[in-house]
Parts: sequence; structure tokens; C-alpha cells
Amino acid sequence: MVIKILLTIIFFAVMLGVGIYSRKQAASVDGFVLGGRSVGPWLTAFAYGTSYFSAVVFVGYAGQFGWKYGLSSTWIGIGNAIIGSLLAWIVLGRRTKLMTQHIESRTMPDFFGTRFNDQGLRVAASIIAFVFLIPYTAGVYKGISTLFEMGFGIPYEYCVIIMAILTAIYVILGGYKATAMNDFIQGIIMLFGIVAVIVAVLNAQGGLTAAVDKLAQLPSDTDPTVNGGFASWFGPDPWNLLGVVILTSLGTWGLPQMVGKFYSITDESAIRRGTVISTIFALIVAGGCYFLGGFGRLYGTPPLLPNGKLAFDSIVPSMLVTLPDILIALVVLLVLSASMSTLASLVLTSSSTMTLDLIYRDKKSLPGEVEEGTIDDIVSEKIERRKVVVMRVLIMFFIAISLLIALNPPTFIAQLMGISWGALAGAFLAPFMLGLYWRGVTTASVWACFIWGVGITVVNMLAGNPINPINCGAIAMVGGFPVVWAVSLFTKKMNNQTVSKIFECYQ
Repeated sequence: MVIKILLTIIFFAVMLGVGIYSRKQAASVDGFVLGGRSVGPWLTAFAYGTSYFSAVVFVGYAGQFGWKYGLSSTWIGIGNAIIGSLLAWIVLGRRTKLMTQHIESRTMPDFFGTRFNDQGLRVAASIIAFVFLIPYTAGVYKGISTLFEMGFGIPYEYCVIIMAILTAIYVILGGYKATAMNDFIQGIIMLFGIVAVIVAVLNAQGGLTAAVDKLAQLPSDTDPTVNGGFASWFGPDPWNLLGVVILTSLGTWGLPQMVGKFYSITDESAIRRGTVISTIFALIVAGGCYFLGGFGRLYGTPPLLPNGKLAFDSIVPSMLVTLPDILIALVVLLVLSASMSTLASLVLTSSSTMTLDLIYRDKKSLPGEVEEGTIDDIVSEKIERRKVVVMRVLIMFFIAISLLIALNPPTFIAQLMGISWGALAGAFLAPFMLGLYWRGVTTASVWACFIWGVGITVVNMLAGNPINPINCGAIAMVGGFPVVWAVSLFTKKMNNQTVSKIFECYQ
């Protein structure tokens, strides 16, 4: 226990120290939200990866999907690395950096408002982002608290409150630069931690070959006479597995806190290096988490919840509780690192969106347009400082709301994630990606996709989830592309001269 407490105190001290060190760079809006658009490839790649993978993946997803699909759940991690990281950086990285800098966009809602010349889109996108990032944040809280309760015996309520306060302090102090620097430190802990945990768990089962043999002898849930499904390449349910891969991999392309990482990177050469770093990071962390979760059935059946369902979120903790104390301490730091980085990214995204796209929604001029009038430099500086203060206040507000949900959480972490990712990526993914590449996207098609993504997610939720929230989220994301394409064919086109000025950044 002394080792666990000592390591955790050192961890928290470093996080707060980075926040204090970065506070001078967080005085302006660009500095607080984007780190001055001068963050290098290593920090950006690690910030992308640590925001992507949190306790939600390690505890919630790895446990639940490892139980359902066995070793084939490793495909989820591989999909996260190839689709969610490699292709995301290749397809979105350069174009997002160039266009957002060209139209002076600081947030995803700001992008929609300026790129499609409709400030109503900016307001709608900011509301969608703020509302649906809250359940995501609550899922992060729930995941870390489950591990903390196991490792330290601290009640769940105290865990989420402590984590919320500490994250708020270093984000409020240092903004995005503090978040990115801490993400790098936390990412290194995650890399070493996941490798050490996998080795320890497999050794406890007699090695990799012995563990796979044990898994192959377990009967299928649907047909007790059939063995081997949980050790096969594509598992007992490949189609539903595909839905999970799509949701967790393609979803990152439409999440504001993920896409925002491309806004802040220094230049195109940094994007190329960041692509490689981010992909390797995802392959080790995500692939390792799901591979580990695939052996969950070797540790017995998880306890039942009051509603009679299996407590999937307890599967990974039950695998780890038998490890040596030093490894349990490493696991707690691993999940703490993953969770605090994701939480920091979420609260920073939400507060900046609310401040810049709702409260201080400045009139934006498209590239090439002349702004009416000028503003005194002293007045401008005062407004910038006021915006930063409002963002800091909203960080506390956002953390407080998500904390209330986390103290009364739903049954499974995966439910929170399915709803959050489905609505956000279902609404934003298609119009954002197509808006970077296709001049023919119309303003009406963006509105249609917002309605589609949020509508299908909310209707499914209110109807009692007749479609699994994860599959519903995957349908929302993929379906957004034909929605944008079809509506764009039959609705009023944007002014050709305006669109040409926007796309000048790629020439």
C-alpha cells in the first residue's frame, strides 16, 4: 500500500507541476485552446493516443468485448490502430491543419460555421458537442474509479471527486500545452504498463500457449456442445464484432476532442512523423488492452448485477487483483494516466466550444473578405483574457455536471460510450471529412446530418435500445455519408467564389 500511495502522489505532483510550468503559455485563447498551434509531433501523437484510449477501453471495452468475442476482440485494437489512427492522420491530418488555420477556426463547431458560412451550424454543433461529451466523461470516471477501488480500497465516490479536482487544476492552469505535456508522460506509463500487465497475466496462466489452449476448451454461450470459438480468429460473433470495430475506429474521425489535435500541430512534416508515432502507440495500447481482455473467461464468471446481467466492468479488475502489489500499482497508474488525459481533453474541448461558439461568438470573415472596422489592441487583449477566464469557469462547470452523472452511473461503461460516440460522430464525421475534400457539400446537407446522427441515437435510446447502442452508433456514422451526399445533390450550392477562397489553402 505504501508503494501504491507513494507512486500515486509522485504522479499527481508531476501532473500539477506541468500545469504550473505551462500557465504562462495559457494566457491567450490560442495558447489555452491550441497551444499556440506549435505543438510538435511527439506531443501531438501521444495527446491523440491518450485521449483515444482511457479506462473506458481498459476496463469497460476490454472486459465486455473480451468476454463476448474472446481473442478475436484483438481485432478491435488493430482496427483502432489502422483506421482510428493511421488512416485518420493520413486522411484528416494535413487537410484539417491547413484549412482550419486558413479560415482561423479554433474548434470543430467554429469550422462548421465558417466553412459552410452559417453561424447557426456553429451554435448547433457546439450544443451537440457539449451535451454528448458529458456521458463520455462520466464513462471515464466510472472506469478509473473501478480500478482505484480495487487497488486502494477507496470508495467509488471519493475516487471520482479526487480525480475531477486534480484534472481540473492542471487543465485550468496550463490549458492545452499542459494537457499535451502530461499526455506524453501518461502515454509512456501506458506503454510500459500494458506490456508488463500482459506478461504477468499470461505467466499466471502458464504462458501464452497454455492460456490459448485453456480458452479453446471453453464452450460457446449459444451452443454448449461447441468449443474453440473464443480462441478462433474471428470469434463466435464476427458481424457484431465488426460493428464494434467501426464504432471505436471510425468514430474518432468525428469526435471534436480528437480532430482538434490536428489544429495545433506545427507543420506538415510533423504530421508525417506524428502519423507513425500515433499508429505504433495505438497498436501497443489498444491491441494490448483487447488482447488482455480476451483471456477474461479464464478468471471465472463475473458477478451478477441487481438486474441479473453480468457485471462486465468487473472482469478486468478480477484479472488484475491476483497480481503482485507493484504491478497493481503500475496498473492503477496506467489507467489513471489514460483516464486523466482523456478527461482533460474532454473538458478543454467542451469549455472552449461553449465559450468561443456560444458565449463569445465573434462574427467570422471568410478568407479574402474585408472585416468591417477595427478593434483597439488593448480592448482586444482584454476580451481575449476574459474568454480564457470564462473557459476556466466552464471547465469547473462541465466537470461538476459529469461528476453528478458519474456518481449515479448507468449499468455499463460501454452504454455511455455507444450513445456519446454515436451521436457525436454520427452528426459530425461525414460533413467534416467531406467538407475538407468536396466543394459540393451544401449547408443544408450538414443540417441534415446533424439531425440524422443525433436523431437516430436519441430515438434508439428513448425506445429502450432495440438496436444495440454500439451497432446504432456504427450505423449513425456510416449512414451520415449517403445523407450528406444525397442532400447536397438537391439543395442550394454555396457561392462558388467563397468556396474557392476556402480551398486556396491546399494550392
